[in-house]
Amino acid sequence: MTNDTQLAQVKKLFDLGAHLGHKKNRLHPKARKNVYTMLNGTSVIDLTKTVEQLSKAKKFLADSAKEGKIVLVVGTKKTASPVIRAFSEKNKLAYITAKWLPGLLTNFKTIMNNVKKLRDYHESDTQAEIKELVKHERTQLQKAMNKLDRLYGGMLTITKRPDILIIIDVKKEKNAVKEAQTYNIPIVGLADTNADPDEITFPVVANDDDSTVVEYIVHELLGAYVTAFKLPEVKVAEVVEVKKEEVKEVKKEVKKVAKKAPKKTVKKTK
Repeated sequence: MTNDTQLAQVKKLFDLGAHLGHKKNRLHPKARKNVYTMLNGTSVIDLTKTVEQLSKAKKFLADSAKEGKIVLVVGTKKTASPVIRAFSEKNKLAYITAKWLPGLLTNFKTIMNNVKKLRDYHESDTQAEIKELVKHERTQLQKAMNKLDRLYGGMLTITKRPDILIIIDVKKEKNAVKEAQTYNIPIVGLADTNADPDEITFPVVANDDDSTVVEYIVHELLGAYVTAFKLPEVKVAEVVEVKKEEVKEVKKEVKKVAKKAPKKTVKKTK
């Protein structure tokens, strides 16, 4: 990165307000190395370090994307969830914006069963069966599926434990951080001055309370990953075999749903 490019990024981040950290009484001791100065009791983040951190994080994500590694984007705060959801859905990335479910990585297979239920629910054959239900049964099922959609809707594109977590506000998402550390999953995380950046594999220290700053960082990080992403090479025969198994599983689930679903009764006319 040239000096001119770095200066341009520093100016961009400064104009967005990325330099505004937390008050002195909320400053994490290990975040002090990222603070340029204190102004009126508020920490001012050294944006030259932020630019360097962002560059390293983007390179890591780009390199990982070329290897076909899968990311899970996590951000449940109001300033982050809309932009994460919009970008992830557009680019078919797995994301969590409602709530980090305790044990999500630990009990990943169990979580995937719920994701599979939601996936099956969206299948056209299953939808046809649901239409046969009476109104109140259909309403109850819809409510249950809406809950599943809120919790697992962003994970429909993922089939295995993620290789990388991208976390916005690592302090708020501390449970996600702890679980990722348990499984040695690298974390790329946006951290404000109230968080410990040393807990994160690739921290980007900046103001995580401003929606425009969050949007910029999210687009920079996810953009680097999406641009470089390459599906791992798989033999055609392997793909065909996997598809056959997936079709079999979907058909089994549809039949189960059809058997369990009570049929709408029709009165016979004399």
